[in-house]
Amino acid sequence: MERFGVIVIGGGHAGVEAAWGAASALGPGGRVALVTMDPGKIGAMSCNPAIGGLAKGQMVREIDALGGVMARATDHAGILFKVLNMSKGAAVRGPRAQCDKYHYAAEVQRLLASRAEVQVIAGTVDDLLVEDGVCCGLRLPAGWRHVRVDQAAVERNVLGTQMAESVFVPEGAPQEVCELRAGAVVLTTGTFMRALMHTGEDRTEGGRVGEGSAVGISGMLRGLGFELGRLKTGTPPRLRRASIAWDSLVPQCGDEPPVPFSDMPTSSLARGAFPGLAQVDCRITETTASIHELIRANLHRAPMYSGQIEASSGPRYCPSLEDKVVRFADRDSHHVFLEPESLYTDEVYCNGISTSLPAEVQEGIVRGIRGCERAEILRWGYAVEYDMVWPHQIDATCETKRVPGLYLAGQINGTSGYEEAAAQGLVAGLNAARRVRGEGEVRIGREQAYIGVMMDDLVTRTPREPYRMFTSRAEHRLLLRADNADERLTALGRELGLVDDQRMDAFEARVSGMDAIRAGLLAVRVDASTGERWRDRARRPDVPVAAVADALRAAGVDAPMPLVDRVVTDLRYEGYVVRQRAEVKRHAESERSPIPADLDPDAILGLGAEARESLRKFRPVTFGQAGRLAGISPADMGLIAIAVRRRRGSGG
Repeated sequence: MERFGVIVIGGGHAGVEAAWGAASALGPGGRVALVTMDPGKIGAMSCNPAIGGLAKGQMVREIDALGGVMARATDHAGILFKVLNMSKGAAVRGPRAQCDKYHYAAEVQRLLASRAEVQVIAGTVDDLLVEDGVCCGLRLPAGWRHVRVDQAAVERNVLGTQMAESVFVPEGAPQEVCELRAGAVVLTTGTFMRALMHTGEDRTEGGRVGEGSAVGISGMLRGLGFELGRLKTGTPPRLRRASIAWDSLVPQCGDEPPVPFSDMPTSSLARGAFPGLAQVDCRITETTASIHELIRANLHRAPMYSGQIEASSGPRYCPSLEDKVVRFADRDSHHVFLEPESLYTDEVYCNGISTSLPAEVQEGIVRGIRGCERAEILRWGYAVEYDMVWPHQIDATCETKRVPGLYLAGQINGTSGYEEAAAQGLVAGLNAARRVRGEGEVRIGREQAYIGVMMDDLVTRTPREPYRMFTSRAEHRLLLRADNADERLTALGRELGLVDDQRMDAFEARVSGMDAIRAGLLAVRVDASTGERWRDRARRPDVPVAAVADALRAAGVDAPMPLVDRVVTDLRYEGYVVRQRAEVKRHAESERSPIPADLDPDAILGLGAEARESLRKFRPVTFGQAGRLAGISPADMGLIAIAVRRRRGSGG
């Protein structure tokens, strides 16, 4: 038997952030075990090797502001950086980066290997240890191994001059059955629970090409009383770049200069400069009416339409090509983005044609796309269906309501995407560590971060399809910009033990720099004769930010463009932000006010049947959560408040 503070199961994006966050929050002397089927796949990018996008980019910035891993790895491995929605307001802009998928995984592994508190174990988990109703560890079946770090591989990867490789290597002979004990366990199974991959009529067990399926965990969770669902996701075919008429297609270029994701962009780059790798461009093409006819003629062979897939639904906002052809029957074409997956291989990701149709149909689809008439297909597209746990069974801390000490993060909670998974992993790892230390739970509010919006949505609504973050989900999005994530969250991260000295010093330097810019805008006049100050001129949307920066520099103010841009954006949003903050303040008291966990809905006089059912199913822990449940009206909230006050008055 081995004992740890926190055990994390799974080495995907959720598992990585959970292990990292738990190690930070546990503090000196803390021990974290990360158990995964294949340590060489830790940090792997199963689908498109891209990070960020609209709303997703904001979450990555928030993870970084809280001391996480994802943004740093992206800056190291990014090969095309672009801020989306630049023609729109700053609140809905989203940073995105195409990554070299091998360098990304290798950098994630290098970062984990730098944490002495994290021990990686190669093994499959089928059984959790639950004693007196509390999760206290797991049982590793025979065959597990410890993992060592290949330091030579670490050094080669950091240089970034060749194809990256895994730094984790299993060592020694397979071990016998063993128990790992811990104060908390974080389960991050991704798409591997009872996973099946489909390409046409062909079915293979596994959650990713070349990897297996975690079968036993589903049965174990059902045995503990959890309600499971089944969802599906998919991926497109990959093509060989040399076989594409690349130069005949329209280029999609990144920003110049590129904007880093992390507030610490050069902290892991051997060259000491951002970006860490050479930059590339993508290409854009499209499907055709004849391709759509081919798909319609073969819909009966598509697993989602033939009944071969059990899953209730797939991702509505990232649909398969066959779904798009059916749902948008009036469209003759759909965009296809051809995106390189690495600097050192010929693999190209076909963004926009995710499919599980048979191989020969996929070949017809690809060959019908302009520029791909002679394309060589390296890997067929496929769909994955997998088990998940309906998220009304977790709290916004990621802890399960049924089994204390057990935390769920990532696609197991019904979400899609690397970014959503990583954000949940950070929340789960933090709260697992705080449980071990006997500290209070942390719930991030909707007004604090997109992470808080997602967690609240998961525990107050039943997802119809894999959950994806959008800016439209955030009612306070004017407060939740990508550029101000550090102002919102870094001080909180420091308080929680997630943010180290280096990051905090850099944050405080940025705050001082913005204060100096604000003072300069107030002091520097546009024209001595009119008395107009640059603070007033900068509010006007027709005034370029570069002109504001130039005026400040001419007056002797240190004015880096990124900081000037943030200050000017604050000025232009000032009126709206003041109103949103006042609204947040009005609702703050009721939003965080707790509801007793053992409050009986049937004992609340006058409460309707639908409201009782919602309270029983979701078991909200705050009045804010209760107010967002379907079936609960303002009148119901009044009855709940009366019941809670009476209970407190009676000492219950």
